[in-house]
This record gives sequence, C-alpha cells and structure tokens, in this order.
Amino acid sequence: MTTPARIVDAHHHLWDLSAVEYPWLNETGVVRFFGDPTSIQKNYLGQDFQSDFDGLPIKKSVHIQVGAALTDSLKETQWLDAEADRTGYPSAIVAFADLTETDLEATLDAHQASSSRLRGIRQIVSRSAAEDAKTGTAALLENDAFRQGLPLLASHDYSFDLQLTPAHLEHAARVFGDVPDLQVALCHAGSLQDFSADGIAAWEKGLQAFANQTSGICKVSGHGMFKHDWTDDSVQDWVRRVVDIFSPSRIAFGSNFPVDGLYASYRRVWEAFIAVTEGFSPQERDQMFATNAERFYRI
Repeated sequence: MTTPARIVDAHHHLWDLSAVEYPWLNETGVVRFFGDPTSIQKNYLGQDFQSDFDGLPIKKSVHIQVGAALTDSLKETQWLDAEADRTGYPSAIVAFADLTETDLEATLDAHQASSSRLRGIRQIVSRSAAEDAKTGTAALLENDAFRQGLPLLASHDYSFDLQLTPAHLEHAARVFGDVPDLQVALCHAGSLQDFSADGIAAWEKGLQAFANQTSGICKVSGHGMFKHDWTDDSVQDWVRRVVDIFSPSRIAFGSNFPVDGLYASYRRVWEAFIAVTEGFSPQERDQMFATNAERFYRI
C-alpha cells in the first residue's frame, strides 16, 4: 500500500472546553446520531490532532465548525486562529453563521476580522431524521432568508460547507444550483445512512443531481458516523460510488476527527482511503488527497 507524499485533511475538528462553550460536548448521557460521544467529551487541541497523525504526511488541514453555542461562534473562530498560530493547525477555518439572521453581513465581517484563515461557513441543514425533527434545520432549504444569504457568501468570497442527509440532496441541488457563484463542499458525501438497496439507490440519485447542478467538491469523510462497523470493503464500495459520480477532480478526503475516532484510529481512517485509491493514477490520488482541498479552501 503506497501512502501519498502529502495529505490535506479536508474535514476535522478541534475544541477547548474552557475557551468555547459547546452544548453537546458539555451535555452528559445523550446519545447522538453518530453514537455515544462520552469518550470525546474532553479537550481536543492542535497537539492532540498532531499526535493522532501517527507518521502520516498531514501537511495542511481544514477545520469545520463543531456546534459551539450561538453566542460563542465568533469566539470559536478567534480561538482556532490562536491555536493555528501556536500549533500550525488548522490551515483554514470554516465557521458558523446563521444565514437567516438579519445582520448576516456584520457577522461575516466579524468572523473575517477574527482570522485571515477564514474560508467559508457551515450551517448544518440535516443530521438525521430524529435530530432534524427536534431542531427543524431541514426546513432551511425552504427558508427565503437562508436562500438570500447564499449569494452574500459568494460576494464575500466565502464557500459553503453543506451537511445534509440523502433525502434532501435533490432539493439542495436546485437551491445551490441557483447560486452558481457560490462554491459548495458537500460534507460526508451526503451522509448515507440507509444501507439497503433502496437507500443506496436514492442516495446515488441525489448525489448525481447535486453533482450535475452544482460546482465545488464532495468531501469523502465521516463514514464511521453512520456505519460504525465499517470495513475496507464497505468503504471501498462507498468511495467508488462517490468518485464515479463526482470524478477525482472534485473529491477531497477528510478524517472527521475526533468524532470518527469513536470507531477507528486516525491512521486506520486514512489507510482505508489509501487502499481504495491504489488503482488511481498518481495525479488523481494527489487531487483527492491534497490539491482539490488546497484549491477549494485556498491554502
């Protein structure tokens, strides 16, 4: 198995529970859509991230907002910028902003003023049917204010990280297809959760619609959240289906650590990606492991 010369982790998280308020990390005894978070409800700093590399050539990384309290979302960006100065990671920051708020532009300006590493925004649309029923976030795609906020991101040269479940892919394809200037990163390859034949078929149909109607990249990450007992074979099937739809020029790999650390080591996650791409050309592998993320996040 040949390890790429360099890897850009296109999707990971860091947190300091004493610096930023994260409600879900401070909430005990609650099982989330990805499982029981108890073992990761502790600080995960830049040096912890680096310790997990285990010899892998991780050259750059992209931090994705991770559920800070609404009042602390700007504080998260500020802390991450200081952490990057201290440890070298992350290279880019995707922050949280509520696109439906009335003073969105001021919020975007405040994030930008907090870090030169800011590259985009993530506002989660859908996690799982059960959690969406509680949060109501899946209705964002119908929200006029949300849709009006998307062009504003593009005008600020920000990208949008889109996390949603397969049931919303085709709708999202239409919504984001109407904003061609906005670069979109589809998180976790659309979060496949129903592994039945019908579930996979619906997911693939949604992915194809999204690939056809939008530009940007598809981030292959987070498979452990939805299939805790994943194997190299299951990851290979999943990755191959995604690459067939988006092509190597639009794929970026991410660890989703430390969340995916609930089910596998950091090295184990990357070894699965390395194994499944053995048959691709060196140029295609470099695209998926590094250059696509570098281009998209400008790092």
